[in-house]
Amino acid sequence: MIGKISGRIDYRGSDHLLIDVRGVGYIVYVSDRTLAGLPAAGEAVALYTDLIVREDLLQLFGFTTLLEKEWHRLLMSVQGIGAKASMAILGTLGAEGVSRAIALGDWNAVKAAQGVGPKIAQRVVNELKEKAPSLMAMGGTLAAAVSEETVDVIDTPHAVLQQPPVSTPSKAAHQSDALSALGNLGYGPGEAAGAVAEAAGANPDADTAELIRSALKLLAPKG
Repeated sequence: MIGKISGRIDYRGSDHLLIDVRGVGYIVYVSDRTLAGLPAAGEAVALYTDLIVREDLLQLFGFTTLLEKEWHRLLMSVQGIGAKASMAILGTLGAEGVSRAIALGDWNAVKAAQGVGPKIAQRVVNELKEKAPSLMAMGGTLAAAVSEETVDVIDTPHAVLQQPPVSTPSKAAHQSDALSALGNLGYGPGEAAGAVAEAAGANPDADTAELIRSALKLLAPKG
């Protein structure tokens, strides 16, 4: 399985790239959000990939982070969500936005993606809500993980390979640490993830301590 591909962008389509790797062109489909953040044709690029195999079709889908790739796989596990719908959701919300929406049970945010109706959006939230905490906690470490298989760009004297951007500690790692801390305090994964997601949404630049304080206030008994 091809888990990562590195090369040069031959051309950019509306929803895909042609990446030249040592003279072989790979068509890689990406979300609108990912495409907007990639360099121009002729520049170096590296993407994590997921290969979908059908009887009559092989398709590569590309992601700038492993967190985005893992959410794609989870979204695809929901009945009624194919690759196109998954990429639409990720393109609309981004990986961290998907984490937050599902942890909070916000199916309206999921429904905002093109081609995703209310019933499908509710199914996504209901089926993945219990899985969101573990993926949020993994967010701080996924960027350092090694992909299954790598196709490397050809070496040239002037080539500087542009590595894919990874989640910064100020977001994914802080949320992961806050989730861990709340778990140690006895809170369940679901309620902890919802509180951390809400706190992170209210203050995207919050560090671990700030997230914990805000989440504890949200989890405190009302009355």
